[in-house]
Amino acid sequence: QIQFGESGGGQVQAGDSLRLSCQPSGFIFSSYGMGWFRQAAGSEREFVASVWNDGKTYYADFVKGRFTVSRDNEKRTLSLQMSGLEADGTAVYYCNRMRSQKRHFGDFWGQGTSVTVST
Repeated sequence: QIQFGESGGGQVQAGDSLRLSCQPSGFIFSSYGMGWFRQAAGSEREFVASVWNDGKTYYADFVKGRFTVSRDNEKRTLSLQMSGLEADGTAVYYCNRMRSQKRHFGDFWGQGTSVTVST
């Protein structure tokens, strides 16, 4: 059974930083590109960032250099370091396996971790 185990969300002020983590199970972590997505209330889920085993990373345009995605295959952990958070960063953040640079694999999602950015 696949689980994604997202954590690290919380309530922060605009301009603050936050680090999200994902520790999935149920599949071979090192075999997949991994990524982060987010879904704000009333909006569709959107791509945030992805990282691959060759070290390549990809980001959504709105990231604007503020986020860093990383992975540790030994610890089976995916991370997203976010800085300069803005109000539009309020969303539930999910991790998932990647099919391509910006597209997720499959339709299964975990519970995500909620981020609220206050101004």
